[in-house]
Amino acid sequence: MKYCSTRGGVKGLTFEDALYTGYAEDGGILLPEEIPNISNDKLKSWSKLSYVELVKEIVPYFVGEDEIPKDELNSLLDRAFGRFTHPEVAPIARLNDGLNVIELFHGVTWAFKDLALSCVGQFLEYFLNKRQTHLTIIVGTSGDTGSAAIEAIRGLKWVDIVVLLPKGRCSRVQEHQMTSVIEDNVHVFRVDGSSDDLDIPIKKVFMDVPFRRKHNMTSINSINWARVMIQTAHYIYSYLQMCPNCDGEVEIVVPTGACGNVTSGCLARLMGVPLRLVCAVTTNDIVARTVSDGDYSMADKVNQTLATAMDIQIPYNMERIWYMMTGGDAPRIKALMDEFEKTGKVQVPDDIREKTKEIIVDTFVATDDVVRTTMRRTFEKDNYHICPHTAIGVAYHHRRLESEENTDGRPPRVIIATASVKKFQEAVLSAGLIPVEHAEVTSLLKKETRSQEMGKEDNWEEMLRETIEMISRKQK
Repeated sequence: MKYCSTRGGVKGLTFEDALYTGYAEDGGILLPEEIPNISNDKLKSWSKLSYVELVKEIVPYFVGEDEIPKDELNSLLDRAFGRFTHPEVAPIARLNDGLNVIELFHGVTWAFKDLALSCVGQFLEYFLNKRQTHLTIIVGTSGDTGSAAIEAIRGLKWVDIVVLLPKGRCSRVQEHQMTSVIEDNVHVFRVDGSSDDLDIPIKKVFMDVPFRRKHNMTSINSINWARVMIQTAHYIYSYLQMCPNCDGEVEIVVPTGACGNVTSGCLARLMGVPLRLVCAVTTNDIVARTVSDGDYSMADKVNQTLATAMDIQIPYNMERIWYMMTGGDAPRIKALMDEFEKTGKVQVPDDIREKTKEIIVDTFVATDDVVRTTMRRTFEKDNYHICPHTAIGVAYHHRRLESEENTDGRPPRVIIATASVKKFQEAVLSAGLIPVEHAEVTSLLKKETRSQEMGKEDNWEEMLRETIEMISRKQK
């Protein structure tokens, strides 16, 4: 399998190349040059596999044995999932009224990002140890990615990580998970702006190709292909758990911000898995507008909501989705993205929008009041706590139940639980509920913290460059 950019300027990359690449040199994002096909018979043969066993079947479609031999790959994956606290890794809670919630938060930072990033850390260590080469990772986070990336990288010999987080826009637990890691290879900045704001200096640094090459830089947020690849597993696993005979569709509701997770679902569908997706978003509704009306345009500001990790108005993975929907028409994608980057808006052509809606069949926008009501309702009815992000997906399920006269014919529906409620004590209180005390949270909040500030008056790009140069000098 080789990899190419959505904008056509980069082709023929190996998996190892793709693993090291954030934004491609032409400004695009990487995808496989060909999408592999999974037959119905193959799907059926996987129906009784555990989550980890399924990942071991999926990854070889994208990573050849010439890069990572099968036995070594399986060992890497076993180590990646070794820190998960639930034996099923991603269990599905089956609640009242057909509410099925796949819990993707049993990793070390209690969020779905751990599923992919635990693997990414193992892949990086494998290749860098072979090459004896140092890598600097730059991550912009809206909440969960930063902590999962740090846990995947902390203490590794050949990697440093620089994380930019939006100061005051993450939950207290999320911020502590990042700022309480004091390993020498971890560098955290608290930025006085939104997650979209902090992406701007990151992209500028990545677009400086000589600088990027000189300092051997990459990113492991959802720009990174390896994350999208691993995330296809929880879609296929959800399908097999709900439809083990592989004789129908399954609907998966995805709380989303930058659309990295949704991209994985679209990929799984194009690989042959009978899925229909729903994008559930906050009042930062660019994803809903884009899918429904083709209106890919930035709002005047980013609203701060209870679902902090989804407070995004530049869902850059839409570029990947459009590329897949056009069958890989890179010149057309480049033209769309050039217009968006010049004007902050672009109208998605009708044919791309209609093709997208064949997979993303619906969207849903939830206010904070809806989130609070849903968190309370789910606890009162099911004795089950959900985080504010998951609540947006559950709210969609409730709305559909109210509008569906007959549920007999509809496909089973699974809500993706993106994070544990214990990360969002403020939202629990806001919903009128009493947070459950967790010893691991209490211990975390007592830890010493370390970070640097990026104030409104600071030159964020210059500060980022100086940190990257300092890391390189340290390595020499």
